[in-house]
Amino acid sequence: MQIVDNYIAKLMTSKPDEPLWNIEQIRQGKKAHWNYIDGCMMNSLIQLYEVTNDKKYLDFVKNYVDYYILDNGNAILGYNMENYSTDDVAESRILFDLYKYFKEEKYKNAIELSYKQILSHPRTKEGNFWHKKIYPNQVWLDGLYMMQVFYMRYETVFNGYKNYFDIKKQYKNVHDLMFNKKKGLHYHGYDSSREAFWCDKETGLSKNFWLRACGWHLVSLVDILGYMDEQIYEDYAFYKDLLKETVDGILKYLDKDNNMFYQVIDKGGKEGNYLETSGSAMVAYTLLKGARLRVLPERYREIGLKIFDGICNKYLTNKDGDLNLGGICLVAGLGPENNKRRDGTFKYYISEPIVENDAKGVGPFIMAYTEVIRVRK
Repeated sequence: MQIVDNYIAKLMTSKPDEPLWNIEQIRQGKKAHWNYIDGCMMNSLIQLYEVTNDKKYLDFVKNYVDYYILDNGNAILGYNMENYSTDDVAESRILFDLYKYFKEEKYKNAIELSYKQILSHPRTKEGNFWHKKIYPNQVWLDGLYMMQVFYMRYETVFNGYKNYFDIKKQYKNVHDLMFNKKKGLHYHGYDSSREAFWCDKETGLSKNFWLRACGWHLVSLVDILGYMDEQIYEDYAFYKDLLKETVDGILKYLDKDNNMFYQVIDKGGKEGNYLETSGSAMVAYTLLKGARLRVLPERYREIGLKIFDGICNKYLTNKDGDLNLGGICLVAGLGPENNKRRDGTFKYYISEPIVENDAKGVGPFIMAYTEVIRVRK
């Protein structure tokens, strides 16, 4: 699809300290720093390189990431382990790819630096990583993508699967604690202390099912299945079954007219709710990759293609040659205590800004596009 290629080319005019796709950084005037938003974009471009073999994508990622790798990988620009943020580990996943392709020791050193956070990151009483230090005792669904995928890659590549059991236990906890069987969906957040203002004081759960959080969870599962050693049969089967159950749950809410999902998944007809790009792209990617890896039935591929086309039809616009991808929720979260607006209500989720070209939507869109290329080339 030439229009998608042209759109990606527009975004690749970005500089490492001025990314066009990091709308939060632009709006808040933040300095360049290691973050999951850039990580989404870098990961999508690596996948695009792998499916096209066009070196311009690999070279772009290397140039971008090298701006942040300091002291031969023993420091990373804008990364502070003691923030204990799962978000901050997400971009470190790209280091495995650069180390694989370029064999430069600085990438291995930066991987080890990031892994140190895994070893000391605070945990809930059930054993799950806190989402961030500023969110004590809290597990957020999106944090599984941010930390566990890196964790799985490290255990597979460098640690002889030593901590596969720990990763599996954290996913099992999330399913046991955060999954609503009747709805077939996972809640956005869980507070094991029951102290957060947004949580149910009996269950610790947040109030709603946010699309992008559920999307991150799905992507984490399909990516873990792509990275782990499938010869570890019991664990592989666990993630495969969990993926199928989670996919089947969310597909019940697919808007058949537009082939997309709503920002608050199960309230599609409610005033103010809207079809959202980032989470829909994550589902498309998961279905397409899952079918390719044969961890999902073949029939899911066609659904993934329809969702991708639905996003293009509704939100990929061309105004006098200027290409933009819209319908992206800029950000959503729960708390902290000094931000009572972020309370997990329906009203809150639909109140966050809807933007164009943010990598939280663009990255998953490109990831889905790489799977579309595999099918349609």
